[in-house]
Amino acid sequence: MLFDAGSGLREAGLSLLADGVSDVDLFFSHCHYDHIIGLPFFKAIYYPSINVNIWSGHLDGKMSTREMVEQFISPPWFPVKTDICQATMNFRDFHAGQVLSPHEGVEIKTFTLNHPGGAIGYRIEWRGRSIALIYDIEHIPGSYDPVSLEMMQGADLVVYDCTYNEDEMQRFKGFGHSTWQHGTELARMAGAKRFALFHHAPSRTDEQLAQMEAQAQAAFPESFAARDNQTVVI
Repeated sequence: MLFDAGSGLREAGLSLLADGVSDVDLFFSHCHYDHIIGLPFFKAIYYPSINVNIWSGHLDGKMSTREMVEQFISPPWFPVKTDICQATMNFRDFHAGQVLSPHEGVEIKTFTLNHPGGAIGYRIEWRGRSIALIYDIEHIPGSYDPVSLEMMQGADLVVYDCTYNEDEMQRFKGFGHSTWQHGTELARMAGAKRFALFHHAPSRTDEQLAQMEAQAQAAFPESFAARDNQTVVI
């Protein structure tokens, strides 16, 4: 199961092919460029032996998953259309609040996140473990988002939008992102076990991210900054 299709999806596709994976579920939080840019370079969609289920719900009633993908993978944005894809591609539409069951024993709860154009948050539950993926969300200063709190409740891992610091929020109001300060406080309130800082601002240096990570750990000890090629055991 893959969540969103950023530039890392290219490497993920190569890894899946090397491992002989033939059944893939790809879930979109939303379709802003930084979350879909890797899809045309996901090798799995070009192999006839692969079955790819593509899920989305952020455009419910406005555009189907198929329409979203076919518009993005087409000229002039990409040199070819999706008819070049040899994989079996199944497009799965859903609406926020729906519980998805892509595989036996796996339950995925879906939520609406506060982000321009809409976004979906996912809580994945399997064999007594839970992960909350809150990829793009803007909090309202002075209040704690009940959706985030519900998603995080007792989660083994929370992956949360930590693009900004609190002192930057006024300048970037309406951009649709949150802070590590707000996220770690939500995680503490919800009794989450681990907290991953996600959606790093592209302008941050590695040194600045390390400093942010240390500050987050002071507030919530089980925090860490998400990194490329990172494996987390739940």
